[in-house]
Amino acid sequence: MRSRPDREKRGPERVFVALGSNLGDRAEHLRAAREALASLPETALVAESSVEETAPLGGMDQPPYLNQMVMLETSLQPRALLSALQTIESRQGRRRTERWGARTLDLDIVRFGDRQLNEHDLIIPHPELPNRDFWLRELAEIDSHER
Repeated sequence: MRSRPDREKRGPERVFVALGSNLGDRAEHLRAAREALASLPETALVAESSVEETAPLGGMDQPPYLNQMVMLETSLQPRALLSALQTIESRQGRRRTERWGARTLDLDIVRFGDRQLNEHDLIIPHPELPNRDFWLRELAEIDSHER
């Protein structure tokens, strides 16, 4: 019996994770997130974009965000990485109370190798990628350093 391709053991894959914060010490939340990501098992943080301040999305009255994109190389599976990201968010004080609400830390899987997933709580590539010009800039910045 053959296993499904998304369940097969693969080598390390390049994963792009977006970091955002608009509550508390925003720069410290991003720094702590980078440190936590770099310490995940079977994972290395191999590149990061500049940090950029952006207006909040969703039309809610809230402080501006600091955003950054990082590139990881990981052997973790997408769902395991999602769980790890949510744990990191919680440790930084993230409380999920409202969509588009202010947060101490937001971590989103933007791309995961060449994978495509469409599950109720995990869509890869991230469906908002084409709509977030700051993500596109940050990805381009990382890509320019990788050449």
